[in-house]
Amino acid sequence: MLQIFSDLATWLTYGILNLDPNTKLADAIHFFIEDTTKIFALLVLMIYVIALVRASLNVERVRDYLAGKNRFVGYFMGSVFGAVTPFCSCSSIPVFLGFTSAGIPVGITMAFLITSPLINEVAILLLVSLLGWKFTVIYVVVGMSVGILAGAFLDAIHAERWLQSFAAKALEKGQAQANQTNSDITQSAMTFAQRHQFAKDETLDIFGRVWKWVIIGVGLGAALHGFVPDGWIENHLGNGQWWSVPAAVLIGIPLYSNATGVIPVMESLIMNGLPIGTTLAFCMATVAASFPEFILLKQVMQWRLLIIVFSILLISFTLIGWIFNFISPML
Repeated sequence: MLQIFSDLATWLTYGILNLDPNTKLADAIHFFIEDTTKIFALLVLMIYVIALVRASLNVERVRDYLAGKNRFVGYFMGSVFGAVTPFCSCSSIPVFLGFTSAGIPVGITMAFLITSPLINEVAILLLVSLLGWKFTVIYVVVGMSVGILAGAFLDAIHAERWLQSFAAKALEKGQAQANQTNSDITQSAMTFAQRHQFAKDETLDIFGRVWKWVIIGVGLGAALHGFVPDGWIENHLGNGQWWSVPAAVLIGIPLYSNATGVIPVMESLIMNGLPIGTTLAFCMATVAASFPEFILLKQVMQWRLLIIVFSILLISFTLIGWIFNFISPML
C-alpha cells in the first residue's frame, strides 16, 4: 500500500516537474513528496480510527482511575495513556494542568507528560516500516520506562513542592476533594454519528496543529537526504564514539518537532550513516526536550523542578542512545 506514495512522488518529481533523477534536488523533492503524502495519509487515518475508539472516553473518569490506583500501577497507566494519546509535547501541557487540578500525583502526571510526545500510533507505524518490529518494541518499552521511572523519581523527591503556586494550589484542592468523596461521573453511550463527529473534529484539530511540523520535519529530512554530502554525518558522528550520543542530544535541544514529524529526519540520518542509537537520542531530544516545551513548562514549574526534569531527560536519552548503539549489531 505504501508503494502508492513512492509512485506518486516519482510521477510528480520526474513526470510533472521533469527533474533530472541524477540531481540532489530531484532526490530531495522526491523524498519530500513521498514522505509528506505518506505521513498526512497515515495521520488522518490513524487519528480518526483512534478517536473513534476513544470517543466515549471520559477524561474525568480516567483521572479518577489513575488517582485511585496503586502508585506503580498509576505510573504505568499514566505512561500507557500518554502512549495512546496523539499529543505533541506542547499540546500535552493543558492535560498536565487538568491532571494536576484533579489531584493526581505529580509523578503519575509526569509519566504521562514524558511518554506522550515520545510515543504515538503514527510514529510506531512508521518506525516499524523504518527499523522493523524488534527495534520498535524496544523503543516503546524504553520510552514508557523513561516516563515510569521519571515519575517514580519525581514523586520520591516530592516534586510537587516546586510547582508554581497556582498549580500547587490546584493540586492540593484536587487531592482534598478526592479524599472527601468518590467521583460519581457517568457518561451516556454515544451513537455512531456522535462518535464519527467526535473523531472528525479531533482529526481536524490535531491535523491542524501538527501539519506544519510534519512539513518542517520532512523538509529538514529532505535537505539532509538530498544535500548533505555523502559520508559527512558518518565521518563526524557516525563512528560510534561515546561522545557522539550526548553531542546529538545537545544538538537536538534547540530544535522542535513531534514524534511523527521527526521520523523522516530519523530515516534520513540513518540512511546517511548515523548509528541508530545516536539517531534515536537526537530525535528524542528534539521531540521531548525542546526549548518550546520547556518555555511552556516554566509556566507551571519552578526553575528547580524544570532543571531536574530537563536533566532526567538528557541523561535518559544519552543512556538510550548508548544502549541502542550497543545492541543494534545483535538485532
